[in-house]
Amino acid sequence: MPQPQLTIDTPMTPPHWALLQRRLLEEQCRAIEEFYAHYFDERGYLLCVPRWGGDDGPDDAAENLLNWTMLHALGGDDKVLELYKKGWEGHLRQYTEAKTVEVELGRDGMYYKEFPTVADWFHIGEGLNAFTLQGLSDPYDQKYGVRSRRFAGFYMNEDPQAPNYDAERRIVRSMFNGSRGPLMRKATGLDWAGDPIEIEGRFRLGHGERNFEEMVAHFEDYNDVVGDHPLNLCITTLMLNAFMLGGEEKYREWLTGYVDAWVERTEANGGIIPTNIGLDGTIGGETGGRWYGGVYGWGFTVTVPQTGELAHRTYSYTRALYGFGNGLLMTGDQHYVDTWRGVIDFINANGREIDGQMMYPNAYGDYFGEEDWYDFKPYPFHAGALEVYYWSMDRDDLKRLDEEPWIQYLEGNNPDYATAALEADLGKLRHKITELRADTTSPDTRLSDDMNHINPATTETLTQLMLGGIPTGRVGFPLHSRLRYFDPARQRAGIPQDVAALVDSLSADGVTVTLVNTSQIEARRVIVQAGAYAEHQFGTVRVNGESAAVDGTHFTVDLAPGCGARLEIETARYANTPTFAFPWER
Repeated sequence: MPQPQLTIDTPMTPPHWALLQRRLLEEQCRAIEEFYAHYFDERGYLLCVPRWGGDDGPDDAAENLLNWTMLHALGGDDKVLELYKKGWEGHLRQYTEAKTVEVELGRDGMYYKEFPTVADWFHIGEGLNAFTLQGLSDPYDQKYGVRSRRFAGFYMNEDPQAPNYDAERRIVRSMFNGSRGPLMRKATGLDWAGDPIEIEGRFRLGHGERNFEEMVAHFEDYNDVVGDHPLNLCITTLMLNAFMLGGEEKYREWLTGYVDAWVERTEANGGIIPTNIGLDGTIGGETGGRWYGGVYGWGFTVTVPQTGELAHRTYSYTRALYGFGNGLLMTGDQHYVDTWRGVIDFINANGREIDGQMMYPNAYGDYFGEEDWYDFKPYPFHAGALEVYYWSMDRDDLKRLDEEPWIQYLEGNNPDYATAALEADLGKLRHKITELRADTTSPDTRLSDDMNHINPATTETLTQLMLGGIPTGRVGFPLHSRLRYFDPARQRAGIPQDVAALVDSLSADGVTVTLVNTSQIEARRVIVQAGAYAEHQFGTVRVNGESAAVDGTHFTVDLAPGCGARLEIETARYANTPTFAFPWER
């Protein structure tokens, strides 16, 4: 069915937000060129001391490319994609060549077959974040397709060197897994910390350790990794990406089967997701029957070596929830959202009054001698509450949200948010470039994460305002958005030159967006797509008092010079099978 082509020829003086948006897009691209020239060599290798480990490892090195592919997909210059590819190829070679001495897991290379040998998905996901999002704007790259399918194959028993998955029980056999298979013993502090290294006077460690002994001590309790773990839900992104390249059913079956297994485990555990599944498929099977056991589990509390203070590192929930989002993207089934909503409500139902104040737990276990909830906060547990509302668009889910400035803006209660957030991001960019230019460290005194915080690519605000989407962050999951844009003139993803977009409201069945051509002399054409991966379906589009029926995944808008308008778009969410294919290829 031919898609409608709308013409907007109503003059609109470029709003302040539109000029800020264009400036932010363009200046980040130039800043990335300077960042790359400062911290990468001609091979694409990062100019640092490459290391293995959870403190500073391959994932941190890859995070220096964080948001570059997202920025390009938004409309950033092609130079950003070019530099990302050069840096990614260099990264894969650099960390294949880099080897450990004392840590057995990386002695033959920290990467094998262009993938981490054995690691946890808290870190693997961070390292793959830019690669994961490459498919938004570069899905036809041959290497991308080969790697996406190879990586998924590590978890489908397609590689005999990587027996990570028990298909009968639908379990990943260890929290530590990768291209060389699962780690089937307790992990040690050395496994996590990496080889001994000189620190004092040379390096600054992100966790504040003062010497190598404190590095190992930081991880001394990170032992229980055998058996399945909610962090392994991150693997579903590999399956989603591989599926969206060609629609092969085996990837859909693996993804839905694995997420369904975690839905069933959560239901069997009374509504709270367990953090260890035994090799026999039982809840808590490798942690003495404790459903809250395992590294980063609900009962994971450790001692900070340099201070002696307790640290509650129940981090699994910060990543696991997106596995249910992948189930939703793949199938459109809201039951996956129901599962995580239930987890939030289960935890908050265990709130209690302490010293006259209502408090809510964030952890459960026997660390203090008997099983009970602990780590109480004076506000309800809300990890994933934003995602639950965004995925469901159920007005009742708003009650679980903290004060979210973006959501308040969409609700009409924070009218200055767009301008203020864009101005703040420009200020951040200025600060980052100032810090970059003041950095006089040498490569042999630099760890791979030292420059993470001054990476110029900042896409959170742009994702919210342009796409009506949830910022992708650093966790290694796909984009969830209501809209996306393509430039038919240049046959690429991203909003065309001079065009700006502002989503100002979202509902269960609609979205409103203002499109404006800031150029006063050139006409522009933009394709508007329903969702990040065409997973939504457009109905009627209303603009300037007229309506057009779309009944498809995209439509085209011709913007006359200096013109713009607000479009009201009916949307059926999660109505289509997700795909990387560009609009003109579908």
